[in-house]
Amino acid sequence: MNLDELYSELTLKSKTKMALLVMDGLGDIATKEQNYLTPLEAAVTPNLDALAKNSAQGRLIPVAPGITPGSGPGHLGLFGYDPLEFQVGRGVIEALGLGLELKPGDVCARANFATLDAKGIVTDRRAGRIPTEVCEKMVALLSAKIKKIGDTQVIIKAGKEHRFVVVFRGKGLEGPLTDADPNREGLPIPTVKPRDAKNLKQKKTAKLIADFYKLALPILKNEKPANGFLMRGIAHQPEIPLFEERYKLKPACLAVYPMYKGLAQLVGMTKIEGPTTIREQFERAVAEYDNYDFFFVHFKYTDKYGEDGNFPAKKKAIEEFDAALPILLKKKFDVIAITGDHSTPCALHGHSWHPQPVLLHSATSGSDKLERFTETGANSGSLGIMPAKFLIRLMQANAKMFDKFGA
Repeated sequence: MNLDELYSELTLKSKTKMALLVMDGLGDIATKEQNYLTPLEAAVTPNLDALAKNSAQGRLIPVAPGITPGSGPGHLGLFGYDPLEFQVGRGVIEALGLGLELKPGDVCARANFATLDAKGIVTDRRAGRIPTEVCEKMVALLSAKIKKIGDTQVIIKAGKEHRFVVVFRGKGLEGPLTDADPNREGLPIPTVKPRDAKNLKQKKTAKLIADFYKLALPILKNEKPANGFLMRGIAHQPEIPLFEERYKLKPACLAVYPMYKGLAQLVGMTKIEGPTTIREQFERAVAEYDNYDFFFVHFKYTDKYGEDGNFPAKKKAIEEFDAALPILLKKKFDVIAITGDHSTPCALHGHSWHPQPVLLHSATSGSDKLERFTETGANSGSLGIMPAKFLIRLMQANAKMFDKFGA
């Protein structure tokens, strides 16, 4: 019997209410330049502090020690799915989040508009974070001129800011492929390649994407600043067990950005549309309290400002989250977990391998006698350092959802 089978066998159906609150990229590192504080430590967080006094804390490893995760693996781990077993392309997640209905065999790519110089070198991977309305205009331009490549249909849909999705729908296509993204400025756009050099479907898909670039780049050539684009997470939709079947909990998702809605949809969470701020997300969770058992609430801006290397803005985003928290706490949730999907240190301007802090609050969590929720405090918490995939299981245990194992 594997571990998931054991958990399933021990699971008891209950009327529990849980909330998983994810401050994307929450974790950070203390450096001399930041006065040896992280944004979480520097932030004024009276509501998180009050919760911390009656909670357990620890650190989560998103995938494995030393591995820097993308948002997909980071969130799948929080949802209890081993990211090494369930590998999902970012394009699939983004497409689902934008409301696209995928068909078997569809290959999806998550794309960024970017700025290229005259030699095709990437000078800005996000084209200055163009506004969403500019992205929509650029996507409309591409969509009008590229509808098919050979016998393959091409579907392009705008996301938020510089992000968009491309779906290739045709026969004999398959992922995953390597990224058409150098992952830093100063390099040209790399040519995509099959992950499996012997896979003919992947080879066909790689050629298709090369043809797409040949058609699309001339269309964007004179646009400013978005005269190019990068593609990554190129893959087809995998099979994955549904959250409700796995955990005996009816789940709902409250997220603003499409990718996180897509991740939630992938595991069968209901997307609750409408809220655009963390206050509105918490208000809607309270309003939907009786309709679901598990609420996943996603807050993007801690990650965004970490990637920008903007310490004051990341600190302020944490304070904004903290100020809204009492809205959610008006309702009695049996278990609340607050964490990130990974760390995004300001000093590194991107995701990192550092374990993210986690706070777990319930009537049975006990108190680690910590005055604040911080990385430093989490290091000494009773949860220790553990794989993120076990967080949902600890939430279930704290809700008394498991029968005793053995005599």
